Amino acid sequence: MTLAQHFAAYSDWRAELSAVLEKFGAWLVDNELTDAQTDRRISHLLDKLREDRLHVAFVAEFSRGKSELINAIFFSDYGDRILPSTPGRTTMCPTELMFDRRKPPSIELLPIESRESKDSISEYKRFPEEWTIVPLDTSSASAMQEALRHVSDVTRVDRGFAERLGFTVADDDAAVFRVDVAGTVEIPRWRHAIINFPHPLLQQGLVILDTPGLNAIGTEPELTLSLLPNAHAVLFILAADTGVTQSDLTVWREHIGTLGGRKKGRIVVLNKIDSLWDELKSSDQIDAEITKQIDSCAWTLNLPEDQIFPVSAQKALLAKINGDRDLLRRSRLSELELALTEELIPAKQEIVRDNTDGEFADCYLRTRSLLESRLIGLREQVSELTELRGKNKGVVEYMMGKVRLEKDEFDTGLQRYYAVRSVFSQLTNNLFTHLGLDSLRLLTNTTRAAMVNATFSTTLSGAMQHFFDVARGNLTRSRSEVAEIMTMMEVIYKKFAVEHGLKLGTPIPFSLRRYEKEIDRLDHWCSTHINTMFQFLTHEKSQLTQRFFEEVAVQVRKTFEHANRDAEGWLKAIMAPMEIQIREHQIQLKRRLESIKRIHQATDTLEERIEELLHIEHNLLAQTQLLHAIGQEVRDILQQTAGVHGEGARSAA
Repeated sequence: MTLAQHFAAYSDWRAELSAVLEKFGAWLVDNELTDAQTDRRISHLLDKLREDRLHVAFVAEFSRGKSELINAIFFSDYGDRILPSTPGRTTMCPTELMFDRRKPPSIELLPIESRESKDSISEYKRFPEEWTIVPLDTSSASAMQEALRHVSDVTRVDRGFAERLGFTVADDDAAVFRVDVAGTVEIPRWRHAIINFPHPLLQQGLVILDTPGLNAIGTEPELTLSLLPNAHAVLFILAADTGVTQSDLTVWREHIGTLGGRKKGRIVVLNKIDSLWDELKSSDQIDAEITKQIDSCAWTLNLPEDQIFPVSAQKALLAKINGDRDLLRRSRLSELELALTEELIPAKQEIVRDNTDGEFADCYLRTRSLLESRLIGLREQVSELTELRGKNKGVVEYMMGKVRLEKDEFDTGLQRYYAVRSVFSQLTNNLFTHLGLDSLRLLTNTTRAAMVNATFSTTLSGAMQHFFDVARGNLTRSRSEVAEIMTMMEVIYKKFAVEHGLKLGTPIPFSLRRYEKEIDRLDHWCSTHINTMFQFLTHEKSQLTQRFFEEVAVQVRKTFEHANRDAEGWLKAIMAPMEIQIREHQIQLKRRLESIKRIHQATDTLEERIEELLHIEHNLLAQTQLLHAIGQEVRDILQQTAGVHGEGARSAA
């Protein structure tokens, strides 16, 4: 199967999973088994599946054939190159290729002048009026080529303006941005481009990020702080005729090789191997030359050789367009596509499978517990009423008193529940004292004041490090609060299960570890890109202060925002089972008391009431069977394509 076929199969699997989850949600509503928390979680699951994206980033210095590689892998069916691919710089700004059904095919271009505002690209995405829109005629390859040339647009500005926008301008002839005889500098016209294009792979959720070399990466921190680290795969393209140049090595060491300390999902492409095809050499000699380049790159980048793929993107595109199988084999593109298929899609499926498995399993178990609780309560009613057969009025009164006593005892037990709610609220407040955004806002303000007032580089450096130490400390203290809440809820779950027979299971766990790792990553990035002696010697204090808050502190805030949102969701989820079970138990006690009252007052005959309850029991058993069938269906879908099935849904079904 090709990459496109594998991705289509993954898309079908995702759609099948969405369909059964939608069926589960509708079934819960129809059978009055849902609650606000379960409904929210199923909707959230469906939204995540609907908005699921597979991000693949292509990173290279200019003239490495990056755009041609994208053309060869994804756009050969159009019979021509779609992305501009000519000698020199073709992609001048970071470009995202994706498809949003809510928008017509188009190219959205963010003017380079937007850098003056210091707002991030993600912030600008919320304001469509700030972007220049170019329509995209997908019925014509030539029209598409013409429109897509806009990503290569440049403009000329004076040196001061270029430097204010973040470009490093030099007088050296070898510099990327240099002053011409007229005193101007040629810079990209656009800061960012989004190509909304209904390609089959993009329609199924693929997002391609095309980055235009070291200078663009260095001047757009959002690439290294957010877009690249969040990519599911990063393809780093080198040229076979040059190997790893100094600028390639800088890109690798500063922006690719340190992505969260992981190597999975990082692939190095040694492009332009056709430059080594020498008609005076044998195939073995050419292969030996390519192998030599692979060995050299692997050693320089400290990577296994099997993560480096030699290809000829230009010959592969030509071969695909002309149907030349021999040339396609020589281009070696198929090996790269196979690696993308085998590493990228299964890894993405595993993430989706694990997320779905855990969320669905909890909703499933909660629903099953609710049905079991109703069944137990119903059978207690049937048992009590069966015992009343042939009994006199005094026995009925005794039974009524017994149920009243049980209800009173439960109401007394509710006082403990209300006390738990009070302690829970206090612990929640303590948690958000450390984790909340107010605390982070205060830290940001005090750090800014310390950096503005700093007179020595050591003071400036210390203020940045203090910012991370406090942020990390807040997460550590939050972790202790989470553990305390978890311990308390485990105790109260067990207590109510033993004393009142509630089916509560085990509280859902929660971890802040991923956010702690993200703070560590941002700290490391800051220590290598801002908080260094070289930066102190080459930049003014005000510039470093501005960079720290516009590039680093904003990402820390996003991390805490995500942590707050997830913590709030967990706190609701951990209390919901108790609230549901207590409410259900109260309803069951009330119904039992009413049944006996009606028998006592002779408004219902005993046999009619027992028959009615047995009918309800039959319906509950049917609901339980249907729930089991839905659980089995979800498990089958997850096992079908993701291989090993998680423990959560396995125990659920």
